[in-house]
Amino acid sequence: MTPNTTNSTVDLVLRDTQSTDTINWQRRYLLVGLISFGFFNAYAMRVNLSVAIVSMTEVRSVTLDNGTVIEEQNFAWDSKDQGLILSSFYYGYIWTQILGGVLASKFGGHHVLGLGIGATAILTLLTPVSTQFGITGLVVVRILEGFFEGTTYPAVQSLLSRWAPVYERSRMSSIGYIGNYIGVFVSLPISGFLTEFSGWESVFYFFGVIGCVWLVMWMCIVKAGPELDPHITEKEKMYIQQSIGEVSTEEDRMNIPWKAILTSPAVFAIIAANTGETWGTYTILSLLPTFLKDTMDFHVGATGFISALPYLAMSCTLMFSGFLADKLQERGILTTLQVRKYFNCSAYIVEMIFIILTGHFLNPIACITCVTIAVGFNAFALSGFPVNPLDLAPNYASIIWGISNTISTIPGILSPLITGFIVTDKSREQWQVVFYIAAGVYLTTSLIYWFMAKAELQPWAQINGDEKKDVEKSSNENQSQTIKF
Repeated sequence: MTPNTTNSTVDLVLRDTQSTDTINWQRRYLLVGLISFGFFNAYAMRVNLSVAIVSMTEVRSVTLDNGTVIEEQNFAWDSKDQGLILSSFYYGYIWTQILGGVLASKFGGHHVLGLGIGATAILTLLTPVSTQFGITGLVVVRILEGFFEGTTYPAVQSLLSRWAPVYERSRMSSIGYIGNYIGVFVSLPISGFLTEFSGWESVFYFFGVIGCVWLVMWMCIVKAGPELDPHITEKEKMYIQQSIGEVSTEEDRMNIPWKAILTSPAVFAIIAANTGETWGTYTILSLLPTFLKDTMDFHVGATGFISALPYLAMSCTLMFSGFLADKLQERGILTTLQVRKYFNCSAYIVEMIFIILTGHFLNPIACITCVTIAVGFNAFALSGFPVNPLDLAPNYASIIWGISNTISTIPGILSPLITGFIVTDKSREQWQVVFYIAAGVYLTTSLIYWFMAKAELQPWAQINGDEKKDVEKSSNENQSQTIKF
């Protein structure tokens, strides 16, 4: 993908589009809106088990007709069993990241994303049936869910590389990714409510049906790129194409420079930042309901609601951070590299501080406040490393993200397992160890990203070697443009 330097054409398009600033032609924002709804479903289906499992393993006192009081439990899973179940999603998730990137480059990100979330929705509907086969059945279904959902993030990178203008990358990414956190915010209290009044099985039926509805909408509306969308206006299509440049052919996209990607320090910086994000966020995402129950004796209904509060903060700050990042670049206040570093690393340091404080406050309100601040600041990190592959190599952004997510999925496997071995007595001191580990990962990965991250188009990302100098020159000119849209 070669940035185009025909600035007069871009300016003409911008003046035209500004004079007709209506919603109907902004097809790219319909796209990211549906991506957001898709991620809403994906994360809801991913985390609802973290609430449902509390009800599934809860020991209840039941009074028989003869007056005898007995203890009843749906599934007698100890902390190690629960750690295995919660981490099993990532056993499948880790294998399809790179595959998803390659498939998205070849067949289009819209097909890959639709398959990934659609198949996960069907498997979610089958979850209650899987428990009839014991822990093995549930683990198998969760692994398959992870297998299909692993393709989603690389697919979105592929879509953004063809739909997101240069100075709208952060905001469009933010709109898309906000669905993750709205999904968590909505699904946790709803899951708690459903388990309380309709049984834990209803959680999986409810979100599975919503996922299937999204699939129908997605396949009817979305195309791989603006040039393939029959409903996009010529003005919007010209604006996108002039901003991001010529779209590479399928042959170009499939000629992947594996060695250059795998040995690039800039790619390693993205991998490190993604690893820190995964460990810290998923420690809270998967384990917070259990932490609240163990240390504060919150009932499952209250746990679902309280667990969702941090993600309300995340949803509120995410849109602001994306627009701020784009404006700082557009107005020349910060370079692209400075935006990526400042936003990413400052977020991690704040998260590190407040995740440590979480384990030390004995007051429930103070504890939840710390978690809310930590997760809320994570929004700024999402204008850092997740957008970075589009800066380095738009043609191979889905591949870079696939590699990054493959490696960063390891924390999603290790974190619940390690927690299961540490938190054997369910004490606050044991949970503090869990939070210290997460804080240490945040600090380490923040330092790696600060010193190794880059944000310029990489030489190995060119369409061919003969165009290298021209592309690098035009890329620099493109970065220096002030595009007001």
